[in-house]
Amino acid sequence: MSFTTTIKEEISRIESSKSESIAELSGFLRNNGNYTDDTIDLISENATVVKRIYKLFKDIYDVSCEFETRKGNNFSKSNLYLVMINEKVDFLLKDLSILSEDGEYLKEPKAYLVDSEEEKRAYLRGAFLAKGSINDPKTSRYHLELIVDEKEEADFLQQMLNEFSLNSKVLTREKGYMVYIKEAEKIGDFLRLIQASNAVLYYEDIRIYRDHKNMTNRLNNCEQANIDKIVETATRQIEDIEYLKENLGIELLDDKTKEVISYREKYPEASLLELSEIITYETGKPITKSGLNHRFRKIKELVSRMKRQEMDRIEKE
Repeated sequence: MSFTTTIKEEISRIESSKSESIAELSGFLRNNGNYTDDTIDLISENATVVKRIYKLFKDIYDVSCEFETRKGNNFSKSNLYLVMINEKVDFLLKDLSILSEDGEYLKEPKAYLVDSEEEKRAYLRGAFLAKGSINDPKTSRYHLELIVDEKEEADFLQQMLNEFSLNSKVLTREKGYMVYIKEAEKIGDFLRLIQASNAVLYYEDIRIYRDHKNMTNRLNNCEQANIDKIVETATRQIEDIEYLKENLGIELLDDKTKEVISYREKYPEASLLELSEIITYETGKPITKSGLNHRFRKIKELVSRMKRQEMDRIEKE
């Protein structure tokens, strides 16, 4: 069972007030309904969703609904579940704010239908039951989408979602429009919004685990980068020391420089901080990381100067 199916089955069992149920039916019908003057057809691949829609119509409007199962098309192995309503059609379409009193299609539902926060939540729940999906956070990138046919409906859904600070966006597709949310935290907020409590717990557990894992990986990468930098620095310092020994010797160097050379050779893998702490502890003479770096810089400058002199000599010959 997909994560989306799990969510839809959970929210299909929610108890709601009459006004919330009407808003939910409107959200569903506006996004997943075919109707004529005589009939309304509502279809879904999820039997639980269709049973909820069937029940809401029967309980609120006292209409007789036909329930039918059909085979899916050639590209889908899922069955299709259909609710057919053949009575009070005109009244239902107007009461659910699909049509105006003049019988014209309403580009968005009337304001009274989604006046309260609870009704807005219910409308969004109905739209999600009709055309929504959310990727399983365990296997995919974070992504929520609602695929709708009309630009006005996409804009209306975006507006409602963003009233709850969900930062949704609209993308034009080849057929219809996609209202989507990419931010993991906002998707979790949407699940709370439509009262998918169990889905929220699952989603947040996976999100927290993934965030922790990503942070651990970043820290490990950072730590490895630091180790690589320490090794690279120490290697260059040892190369400078070997060059000095081969081409000059260290007898003429001052005592402080000879001291850091001795400790670097003794502890070739230590960082500058670690080496400064070792020297301080073993000699009883405090030296900071900055002071140690200054001495190695003097060695490097001496080696660079010697190499330039050698190159000049070679060029003259």
